[in-house]
Amino acid sequence: MSAVKYPLSENMPDRIKSATGRRYPDLTVEAVATGDAEIADFQISRETLAAQAEIAAGQGRDTLAANFQRGSELISVPDSEIFEVYELLRPGRAKDADELLSKASYLRRTYRAEKVAELIEEAARIYAERNLFRRRY
Repeated sequence: MSAVKYPLSENMPDRIKSATGRRYPDLTVEAVATGDAEIADFQISRETLAAQAEIAAGQGRDTLAANFQRGSELISVPDSEIFEVYELLRPGRAKDADELLSKASYLRRTYRAEKVAELIEEAARIYAERNLFRRRY
């Protein structure tokens, strides 16, 4: 997908769907006012974020593409689990590499979050090298 297609909302609005399956053109102020659209209808879908990742990668913006890809994987992960991962990734919060590796495996298996799992596995390796796990006194 080329940058000519970006932004998707202007150039390919029919390709954008919300997490609930609503089409982007149907998400209007009028739809909200009449009760035809709810807040959940405005959550971006995994596919739309993956399309954004594809555009970014095509423009050589690999870091941005990776962020969009990981974001797309997190769409189906409950907020409480995202916060748990965030807390574990703060230096000094996980007790050891196994705790991070276990969480990576869980996310991969449960949510198909391959890129997120890879990031957590990389963090486990770096935290071990830098002794950033919880210290036991």
